[in-house]
Amino acid sequence: MFNKVLIAEDFQDTNLGIVDTLRRELKIGDIQEELYCDRAMNRLKVALATKAPFPLLVTDLFFKEDHNVRKLTSGKELLRAARALQPSIKVIVNSMEDDPKKIQSLFEEEGINAYVCKGRYGLKELISAVEHVYRGETFVSPQIQFQNGENVFELDNFDLDILKDLASGMTKKEISEKLKGKNITPNSESTIDKKVSKLFDEFGARNTNHLIAKLVREGRI
Repeated sequence: MFNKVLIAEDFQDTNLGIVDTLRRELKIGDIQEELYCDRAMNRLKVALATKAPFPLLVTDLFFKEDHNVRKLTSGKELLRAARALQPSIKVIVNSMEDDPKKIQSLFEEEGINAYVCKGRYGLKELISAVEHVYRGETFVSPQIQFQNGENVFELDNFDLDILKDLASGMTKKEISEKLKGKNITPNSESTIDKKVSKLFDEFGARNTNHLIAKLVREGRI
């Protein structure tokens, strides 16, 4: 499990609830919190400079204005700055936003690792999100449905078999040899490459990992 976590949340009661839950449920000892994005960023800088970086940032998207002058005014600005400073840091967004398109853009454009929608089961879902991210997986609150009918492309059995093999770590060459061994056609490496490239275009994916993550989130594989 993560050895330390930074929480960026401008409601102190919410902060305390998150800290208590992570300590109790996941036994994370070093959990630090900040009410402002700038201060959270300073903590990240200090931790990195002292060779004890935070492996995980949990941030809200929205921070209310007050009398303090701020350079970073939103969670999105914070996570961008955090990733510029420390590219390997994992990011969980914990916020009230429930628009699937906006949330999906956080995964596709900002590269977040998980999204938790604040609500009745928010803390329970946050625990699941931390566990998923620690295992190298993504997480989205169950009530957020990315499949909105705009993409009607249907995966056939051949597509699914290729994707499952790619997800298991097989190369396109290995998949080609597997198909040939089973006398399944088409089975050339170039055919598989074209199939995967088409799926990239259909689902707006940048690479194989991104494609698989999108399809998993949409419940297609």
